[in-house]
Formats: sequence, C-alpha cells, structure tokens
Amino acid sequence: MTEPVRVLTRGDIERLLDIRTCIDAVESAFRQRGEGRSSPSGVLGLHVERGRFHVKAAMLELSRSYFAAKINANFPSNPSTNGLPTIQGMLVLFDAADGRVLSAMDSMTITTLRTAAASAVAARYLARRDAHTATFIGCGVQARAHVAAISSVRDLQLAMVFDVDREKAERFADEMRGLHRLEVRVTDDLRSATAASGIVVTTTSSTKAFIGVDHIGRGAFVAAVGADNEHKHEIETAVFGVSAVVVDDLEQCATIGDLHHALDTGVVTRGDIRATLAEVVAGTKPGRLSEDEIIVFDSTGVAIEDVAAAAIAYERAQTAGLGQAVRLDAAT
Repeated sequence: MTEPVRVLTRGDIERLLDIRTCIDAVESAFRQRGEGRSSPSGVLGLHVERGRFHVKAAMLELSRSYFAAKINANFPSNPSTNGLPTIQGMLVLFDAADGRVLSAMDSMTITTLRTAAASAVAARYLARRDAHTATFIGCGVQARAHVAAISSVRDLQLAMVFDVDREKAERFADEMRGLHRLEVRVTDDLRSATAASGIVVTTTSSTKAFIGVDHIGRGAFVAAVGADNEHKHEIETAVFGVSAVVVDDLEQCATIGDLHHALDTGVVTRGDIRATLAEVVAGTKPGRLSEDEIIVFDSTGVAIEDVAAAAIAYERAQTAGLGQAVRLDAAT
C-alpha cells in the first residue's frame, strides 16, 4: 500500500512558505538548469471563452527526485464579475523515482511566491546595486509579493505604485506602508515614475503595451511579468531593440511572453537574446555588462520554479504534520 497523499490548502501553503526561502530555492533551481543538470519542463495552454487554462510540469533533483504538474485557470475578469481570484488551480507533487503521488496542494500561493521569487533572482543578478527606487505597475496579488521579493534583494527606499484603478493603488500603497519600511507613493504620471526608477516591475493583464523606450531610465532593470500568454503585452517592441534581454525560458518567451511580439515584428531575433536566467545564475553567460545598459527580464513562469517551491512546502508539511493525509488507494 502506498503512503497517504498530503493535501495542503492555501492556508497551509501560506504558513509553510516565505518569500526569502522561495528566492533561494528558485535561484538554486535555475542554477541547476544552467549547469546542465536534468531539469526538464513543459507547458500546455488552452483558451476558453473568458480565460485560459495552462498546465506546467517539470522535474528537479532536490533532496529527492521530484516531479510536479500544476494546472492553473487564469480568468482576468473574475475579481470584478464573479468575486473570484484571477488565478485558481492545483499542483500535484510526485516522487519522480517511482511515480508515487506525494502531495496535492492549492497552487495560488505557490504561483504568486515563485513568480515574485524569479523576478527577485533576476534583480539580484541584473539590477544595479544602487537601485533604491522601484515602480510597481498593477496593484494586485503579484505586486504584493513582488514588493516583498524585490525588497529582499535590493535596498529599496522608495516604491512608486500605479494602477489604472486609482483607489486600488491607494489601498495597495497603504497596505505596503504597513508591511515594509520604505516610502510608498501612488503616481498618476507613469512615465516620470518609471524613468526615475532603477527597477520597473509590470504585473498586469494588459493586452496593449504601455512601457516604451521613453519610460525607462539609463541602467534600469525591467521585470516584465504580466505577459503569460500570447495575447498579453506590456512592453513595447522598441524597448527590446535598445535593451539587453534575459529570459526565463527562451521557447516560452518566444511563444507567450512579451518577447514574442518583438520577434514577430523583427525588432530582435533569437540570436539577440543575451541569456536565459539559468545561464546567468550558473555563470555560463554574462548578466549586466555596464551600469548604463537597460536590461529586460521576460518572465513567463517556468515549471522548475513550481517544483522548487512545492518541494519545500511538502517537506515542511511532513515535518510539521500540516495538511490532511488522504489514501487515494482506499476502497471507500
């Protein structure tokens, strides 16, 4: 008889995971990939009338050999029309050595934290050391995690926040002031805010690009996070022509990231891409070459990030006895 499957709720995941641990785990996962160690991953997407489903899967050799498959539903209109989160889903964690199902867990917090952690890893390697001001565009769940994550790798002193919903931005700013020791300002002048920032983070569901060359200051690091399907678009294609581009996964970014718009219009080619984040972390390709260059990190979300975060949640849950143990092979 197989061991019970540990079922972890969103509340369990929130108690088990923290952003600093996720940053270190995600960095380690990218380093493993960059060093050529086995870390295969894949993605499958399906559009429906009001949203999209995607499946992301990967394997990592950690304390044991883990495989995870995450199924997420992404419905951008949910908060306003249905009173539901934009992203809902589940992750299943397996022992990759023998195929045993180890855990089934809510994926929302996993997705939020590992996405912000990947941006923080990229900022750790690619943002200027003296980047003390950041602009966060889109004041939702991802922005909350990104403020914490970026603050963990850079000494932020000022965060400027922007959202098309001004009241949402004001509420977000109040929340961030209570959580972090930094000045937080709401801005209506997006161009001035981003031009004055060493770090720019976009976490919107926009299908129309809104960050152009004139929005970005010399030496800035831009984490383009929102475009996780081929219809989303935050960064104007011209930006890619004047920036060094680092991607989380070249194939994914060429298909569903902001990069694919620049490739489709011929602004850049695949050969123009400086590196993957894995290559930068492993030291096989360079990151920032000068203090003045603009660097864009195109983040579409790689499944190795999910495995890294889920493994920590599972192992901590096992130690603490959190979650519900369910026998899938039970007759009744």
